[in-house]
Amino acid sequence: MINIGGISLSLHPLFVIVMLTSILTGHFIELITLFAIVLIHEMGHMSAAMIFGIRVRSVQLLPFGGVVTIEDGGKMTVWKEIAIALAGPLQNVIMIAIAMFFKEIGSGDSAFLSYVIQGNAVIALFNLLPILPLDGGKITQAFVSRYIAYHSTLLWSSRISIVASGFVISYSLLPLARGEGTIQLNVLMIGIFLFYSNYVDYKNLPYRFMRFLMNREPLYIKNSINGNYGHPIIADPAKHLGGILRLFKRDKYHLIYVMNKRGIIKGVLPEQSIISAYFAQDRRLP
Repeated sequence: MINIGGISLSLHPLFVIVMLTSILTGHFIELITLFAIVLIHEMGHMSAAMIFGIRVRSVQLLPFGGVVTIEDGGKMTVWKEIAIALAGPLQNVIMIAIAMFFKEIGSGDSAFLSYVIQGNAVIALFNLLPILPLDGGKITQAFVSRYIAYHSTLLWSSRISIVASGFVISYSLLPLARGEGTIQLNVLMIGIFLFYSNYVDYKNLPYRFMRFLMNREPLYIKNSINGNYGHPIIADPAKHLGGILRLFKRDKYHLIYVMNKRGIIKGVLPEQSIISAYFAQDRRLP
């Protein structure tokens, strides 16, 4: 692990396995090239986050991308998250364009430039698959969270990604099931990593949702300054607080209208009152 400016840079064990395999099979140059491609990809994510004023804690490199850990603190809106996720594949597109330019003018080794183009294309396209924790999964999750309650978005995106990861594992084992040869080891390792990551993410969903609730103060301040109207939520006085909180949407400030069974509004509460009551263990609307 290397620490650069307070940001820890490390290799995932999966990358170490690929590195050792490449040395044994005589593909070390290809590995170094892959390492550079992945590093630049992740630097794109990191740079975008830093431009938006979001602190980057660590970067871990994988053979097909990496994991950038950031401290949200309520600053990351939907469009910022999408921009940060797109910044990685954008670096791959830029590297493809540069390699194609040098190949076109006949400068450099043609075979090596072709490998650079192919490697960047594979990494970019794979990362844009709508599966968490890949960039495509993050983009899809962020976009959907604008229109669907955040809790439901987290829940279903995790479930769908777990199922998709299972398909990746099944695909890697397909040749073995057909009796056509050995398993696709690289695809299998990627599938296992995706499945494990999504399973852990699914188990940690309550903590992610709590962090979402605790970081909503900047949204309240922003809406107050701009004079925006709150997004309405209709609630029964006896409704469980957790059920109300699960209706909250990202990038939207909420006002809760407490309505009785006769359809009469008994009061209007800002979302801070509901959040405060929930964390105070008060499970009913005040």
